[in-house]
Amino acid sequence: MIPVPSGVKVWLATGHTDMRKGFNGLALIAQETLKRDPHSGHLIVFRGRRGDLVKIL
Repeated sequence: MIPVPSGVKVWLATGHTDMRKGFNGLALIAQETLKRDPHSGHLIVFRGRRGDLVKIL
């Protein structure tokens, strides 16, 4: 279990994401599609097509 500090928001990206993308590509998705700042300190969670993989910014 990874502790999350109080006040940190967790954003879940709906749908599936291409897990071949690196963190720079996911940060770009967060900025352009989700309208969230990937450097804000909040967590943005992306899931793979099958739902068995996640990446967290």
